[in-house]
Amino acid sequence: MAVSEEECSSTKSRSASNNGARYLAKCVLRGSVVLQVVHGHFRSPTSNDIVFGKETSLELVIMGEDGIVQSVCEQAVFGTIKDLAVLHWKERFYYQNPQMQGRDLLVVVSDSGKLSLLRFCNEMHRFFPVTHVQLSSPGNLKNQLGRILAIDSNGCFIATSAYEDRLALFSISMATSSDIIDKRIFYPSEIEGDSGIARSVHRTSIDRTIWSMCFISKDLNQPSRGYNPVLAIILNRRGAVLTELVLLEWVIVENTVRAISQYAESGHLAHSIVEVPHSYGFAFLFRIGDALLMDLRDPHNPCCVYRTSLDILPTSVEQNFVEESCRVHDGDEDGIFNVAASALLELKDYVAKGDDPMNIDSDSGMVKSSSKHVCALSWEPGNEQNSRMMFCVDTGELFMIEISFDSDGPRVNLSDCLYRGLSCNALLWVAGGFLAALVEMGDGMVLQLEQGRLVPRSPIQNISPILDMAVVDCHDEEHDQMFACCGVTPEGSLRMIRSGISLEKLLRTAPIYQGITGIWTVKMKVIDSYHSFLVLSFVEETRVLSVGLSFTDVTDSVGFQPDVSTLACGNVDDGLLVQIHRNGVKLCLPTTVAHPDGIPLSCPICTSWFPENISISLGAVGCNSIVVATSSPCFIYILGVRSASAYQYEIYEMQHVRLQNEVSCISIPDKHFDKKPSIFLNNLVGNSCAAALLIGVNIGRIFVIGTHKPSVEILSFLPDEGLRILASGAISLTNTLGTAVSGCIPQDVRLVLVDRFYVLSGLRNGMLLRFELPAAASMVFSSELSSRSPSVSSCSVNDADTTLSNMMVPNLIGPQMRAINISEETNINSPVNLQLIAIRRIGITPVFLVPLSDSLEADIIALSDRPWLLQSARHSLSYTSISFQPSTHVTPVSSIECPMGILFVAENSLHLVEMVHSKRLNVQKFYLGGTPRKVLYHSESRLLLVMRTELNQDTYSSDICCVDPLSGSVLSSFKLELGETGKSMELVRVVNEQVLVVGTSLSSGRAMMPSGEAESTKGRLIVLCLEHMQNSDSGSMTFCSKAGSSSQRTSPFGEIVGYAAEQLSSSSLCSSPDDTSCDGVRLEESEAWQLRLACTTTLPGIVLAICPYLDHYFLASAGNSFCVCGFPNDNPRRVKRFAVGRTRFMIISLTAHFTRIAVGDCRDGVVFYSYHEDSRKLEQLYCDPEQRLVADCILMDVDTAVVSDRKGSIAVLSCSNHFEDNASPECNLTLKCSYYMGEIAMSIKKGSFSYKLPADNILKGCDASNAIIDFSENSIMASTLLGSIIMFIPISREEHELLEAVQARLVVHPLTAPILGNDHNEFRSRESSVRKAGVSKILDGDMLAQFLELTNKQQEAVLALPLGSLEMITSSSKQALTSPISVNRVVQLLERVHYALN
Repeated sequence: MAVSEEECSSTKSRSASNNGARYLAKCVLRGSVVLQVVHGHFRSPTSNDIVFGKETSLELVIMGEDGIVQSVCEQAVFGTIKDLAVLHWKERFYYQNPQMQGRDLLVVVSDSGKLSLLRFCNEMHRFFPVTHVQLSSPGNLKNQLGRILAIDSNGCFIATSAYEDRLALFSISMATSSDIIDKRIFYPSEIEGDSGIARSVHRTSIDRTIWSMCFISKDLNQPSRGYNPVLAIILNRRGAVLTELVLLEWVIVENTVRAISQYAESGHLAHSIVEVPHSYGFAFLFRIGDALLMDLRDPHNPCCVYRTSLDILPTSVEQNFVEESCRVHDGDEDGIFNVAASALLELKDYVAKGDDPMNIDSDSGMVKSSSKHVCALSWEPGNEQNSRMMFCVDTGELFMIEISFDSDGPRVNLSDCLYRGLSCNALLWVAGGFLAALVEMGDGMVLQLEQGRLVPRSPIQNISPILDMAVVDCHDEEHDQMFACCGVTPEGSLRMIRSGISLEKLLRTAPIYQGITGIWTVKMKVIDSYHSFLVLSFVEETRVLSVGLSFTDVTDSVGFQPDVSTLACGNVDDGLLVQIHRNGVKLCLPTTVAHPDGIPLSCPICTSWFPENISISLGAVGCNSIVVATSSPCFIYILGVRSASAYQYEIYEMQHVRLQNEVSCISIPDKHFDKKPSIFLNNLVGNSCAAALLIGVNIGRIFVIGTHKPSVEILSFLPDEGLRILASGAISLTNTLGTAVSGCIPQDVRLVLVDRFYVLSGLRNGMLLRFELPAAASMVFSSELSSRSPSVSSCSVNDADTTLSNMMVPNLIGPQMRAINISEETNINSPVNLQLIAIRRIGITPVFLVPLSDSLEADIIALSDRPWLLQSARHSLSYTSISFQPSTHVTPVSSIECPMGILFVAENSLHLVEMVHSKRLNVQKFYLGGTPRKVLYHSESRLLLVMRTELNQDTYSSDICCVDPLSGSVLSSFKLELGETGKSMELVRVVNEQVLVVGTSLSSGRAMMPSGEAESTKGRLIVLCLEHMQNSDSGSMTFCSKAGSSSQRTSPFGEIVGYAAEQLSSSSLCSSPDDTSCDGVRLEESEAWQLRLACTTTLPGIVLAICPYLDHYFLASAGNSFCVCGFPNDNPRRVKRFAVGRTRFMIISLTAHFTRIAVGDCRDGVVFYSYHEDSRKLEQLYCDPEQRLVADCILMDVDTAVVSDRKGSIAVLSCSNHFEDNASPECNLTLKCSYYMGEIAMSIKKGSFSYKLPADNILKGCDASNAIIDFSENSIMASTLLGSIIMFIPISREEHELLEAVQARLVVHPLTAPILGNDHNEFRSRESSVRKAGVSKILDGDMLAQFLELTNKQQEAVLALPLGSLEMITSSSKQALTSPISVNRVVQLLERVHYALN
């Protein structure tokens, strides 16, 4: 199979301006805010799965018995999710695909204008569409269907509505061969909708906003003539003050919908309705201030049977969490954050704002009331006797209602307050008494119902909204960390975000372990749950340590030979440990000193086996089997162990074979694989090769080898049959020039069994291969993918060599074994050719494969330049970086104290870490209080400068604080005046020092009018100097507080905050009392820094933006004006304004590059200015060609600006085609490219959030790799209100044309097309003009990343799609579409992006 080498060229490095502004957008951290949550059996009929709807992505998670939420998979939907629901499988459903039997379907409505039914595909490890139903045109208009979902509890009907005026109903088919959607009706019909909407109750009654709806189910076990579904909806009619309940009936025989009754009471505003499960006619109507239990069994006469006041609820428990709601306060500054965040996160109705999208700062229109209302609820699952509901009111209090039915009617019991925390936007009650409580702008939590109270169990991380960010390498590590201002008061925090999988660093030794050649953990008994020994091999030494609270040297008590280097070791049977070294194999019985289950003798009993006049090169130990290999000559030995008497064992040779090629690695799989026998056998059906391969073969007699041929081979040994080759795969990799790729010798090899067998092999050149048995790759189409998907043609790959003459005639050793001619054996049972399914490059150093447990289905750590985690259950090769430094060796270590530990060897130290399954994000939280608005990194002090607002203090509400990035401690702070609110800040250089310039607001109320013009307000410029203070015995002016300890007082989850120390004990594996792990940083020894006031200046407007300019100026905005300021005589005690410029509307952002100034106007977009120092005047040069709601803006160079807007788009604007001599206010900037994210990016930065690769120095010699990996200067980072981080990577024209052609095929292929039915091109170009001539696309890295998840055959099938099936694309060169595309060239390009950003 061909793989391309790095292609070198002599082209020069490119900038954003001269490369035509061609970018690839890749989401490196998906949004964390959960807007919808549902549960069902998606993966299997018995799995308990939870799905988080996160607006632009779906995440499937599971909840363990300890209440910890663990992520299973997450996928982008390439659209905007509006609502989720579950269509539960019923016994009367008959699906064409047997894989769907017993499994629930996920129902989604989105901005695609379609109703989508999704199922989970275990093979591809993500959701796939079953069917789409067109509802309306794509978009988010208020009269387009697809805002709210409702599903009948019997699983017979689905309803969806628009924001206003329209709804649709669907019936589910019970037939075997028909479509899953049977009948459908739109209400009102198109004709009726065009002719107007009547107000009669017996005619159409939907004439305004639909707030909520639910079906009123009927008992299908009761006899009835027909089942006409009844839908209850809450309407807010045009001009009405209150809402009303309307009941609609779908008369299926007549295919008409009619309104049969309505219900309204004066007083309270009804906002939602929900059916009582298993009640068949009862529903709760929630209003502001109360809740009504409605009897709707007779839909013609609805009535209220029970009323519960929410304003007089039972006495609450002691406060568990902070009191304030996590919503942004209405009086917040200019309304940037409260309006944008509320609108995006809550998906509220925009009716009050009118239809003008530019009207962004008016009030939300929500009814102000002091009464409580229910904001989230969930019913107890599986309780069919007494329905119980958990609900949360807007004050954060959680209550439970129990409903029972007897002869007197329904009985309602309301509990006392079970818990008080933050106001929830979603609740989910799952099995085990667990309750998932999701919060809009803060961490959610898992609570458990115990003895009438809800007890916190674990957090659900949520870092949204990200209001600002700073990327620094403050720890001098190999990769950057991002510090982000996340959340709002009272849950505001500073988060340290890292790429990769999160690790909890537990222990680290001193760097005294030089020359380690191998590391293993060994169990005393095969069935033990925990490891007993840690074996360390050095160049000429071996040490054995006991695993536990203290790692004690027990080498002498175990019996391993200490003066040799160990090649392999393991447990061959209970209490029998084996050490393989160059000279022989040693069997040891440890004593009770080493382990309680050892032999009761003073010294261990040992026996050895030695080959004759030959050295062992490598070996492996498994249950009841030992395999060793030699290199010169090339032999492979099969050894066994037998008992001679009590405590007396001997190692004997069962067979040895001379090989034609040297063995490079050996792996013996664990024989205990009986966890999934049925699944395993089912997957053999229809796969004759696999069945023939494994008939009569004991998994305990199988082992896998890699050879210098090079090849990988599966072998089996049976005493009666000898050694037999079961399967073999040759490794023949060539580049595009036809020359062989060097270094393809297997370094490590593993057999994996997850629904099927496959073989992983790590090569010495840093590549990773996956082999499968024949026909296994095509099973995805027959067993997992829907029959509706078109068949995908498979392309041939280079099969393994079928001659397989590796093995020669063995020598006869000993009378107990007969010689077996392997070549004769293979004539009878020919080995199966393994198919090479996938190839990936994960580094340039040899790849070692270390399973995390003994199970054949365990995930695997792939160790090369840096550690990666391979998800063994995933299709093809799926790997994610582990957030840890480059390491030479790794092994899992399991003990009672640390059951999921991993031991890395790095920098001559041992690092004990643990994968944190409770942390779905690799994020560390530093609780700060208030709302963190801005963050900067001060390199000289190595401190973070954070602006906080909305602090609950008597004398101030805003401050600027110095934060230790290691511990999160607030070391000092500068408090603003009472009533003054911080808005912006930047570090400005004055000669050789940096000062902090802060912009504030001195006015209360809104900062701008609804039109975007600035209100009459005042602001202040504050100049602060950061000074180094010496601590003294008499104290210091700086004060110190632990952020972590502050959070302990307000959060029930102390373990998710504070600092997990990295610098631990230097003397042993155990931490000492001197470790900094207790306090994070020892403040009495730390350097103290203090913010000192230098000067202040009052400005006629709120200072929303500050920007350094040239070497001795800075820019500051004040309302709709901005000024060029400086420090006369380089004295920071005085600020002078040199020039003032004005715009029509409020200035949101300021940025500069050399002499160019870019001003972000809240309505007119981006305007370019230039400052003339001689005349001290500002000149306007270029204007934005479109109206734009600017959120943030940066200049990439003097000609190019990147701007994000509050509609969810990012655009690149340039003036490179204009000449400044002809510049005028009428000159417009040119749109170079744009990208619709579907999320509002409030902060964009120039730079990268990438890993510094050890291979960079080698690859930088090639421009092809440098273009992708070395993008720190020209890349763009964007952080969003949903908590996403998106990278925009500059690429060359050739790379853009290649990947654009690939993307055009991926968006229509059934394996990779948007799962919600979106037109990908329409979605990514929404709110922009990318279809104009000369405007290029920003490529979708998330769409392209799916290409790496496919097998080689599937990749070739994607690229082979005919041009007739492709949508029109805007490539400047159509030749890229018609010319053949190399799979390997695409994989190589995408791998480098994945490698650098993952």
